[in-house]
Formats: sequence, C-alpha cells, structure tokens
Amino acid sequence: MNQFSFESIVAWQKAHYFTRLVYTITGHFPEEERFGLVSQFRRAAVSIGANIAEGYKKLSKADKLRFLNISEGSLAECQNYIVLSRDLGYIDDREYALLHESADEAGRLLAGYCNGIISNNGINNGM
Repeated sequence: MNQFSFESIVAWQKAHYFTRLVYTITGHFPEEERFGLVSQFRRAAVSIGANIAEGYKKLSKADKLRFLNISEGSLAECQNYIVLSRDLGYIDDREYALLHESADEAGRLLAGYCNGIISNNGINNGM
C-alpha cells in the first residue's frame, strides 16, 4: 500500500471493512430483495469509501469536505438499512451488532478526518 494513497486513511480502511461486511451479510438476504434493499444497501456502502477516496485527491478544503460530507450521508443511509434489515428479520442480533458497530466506528473516524481537515489550513492530501 502506497503511504501517500487514500488507502492509508484509517477512515477509508474502516469504511472499506464496513462495505465488505455489508456485501457478506446481504449475500443471504431473500432473492426478492436482490434489486431492492440489497442493491441500495450495497450502493450506499460503496459510496462511503469511494467518496473518501475521491475527496482525498481534491486540492481545496471545501472540495475535500464536500466529498466527505457525501460519505457521511451514505453512511447514515446505511445505518437506516441496518435497522430496516433487522426489523424485516433479514439479519440476526449478531449481524445487527457487527454492522452497527462497524458503521459507528467508520463514522467516528470519518468525523475525525473531517475535523482534521477543518482545523488544518495547510492540508493538501490525506492525514
């Protein structure tokens, strides 16, 4: 892994782990949800890391933060899908806890990354 890559951002690493978890867990959802909840959940999860990566390459603080804010929105969307999946009986308590904890950790690190960008006027790429 290149030390000057979006892959070195811990928030991206946690988002990537969360996305992989979403793919694994939604793999056993009912077939009728393949183009519904599964597709939406996976799309939103992928968007979290993708927007962190895209924002990493932006030169201005405003552009970086705009992409990171999109990541935060996608994460919130996923948190909604976690609750919905539990309420529909598609995930058990263990899977709910895994997804919930992973999303929370990614969210905390994403917020920290945003705060680091806000407080560091000289930031160019990453942290």
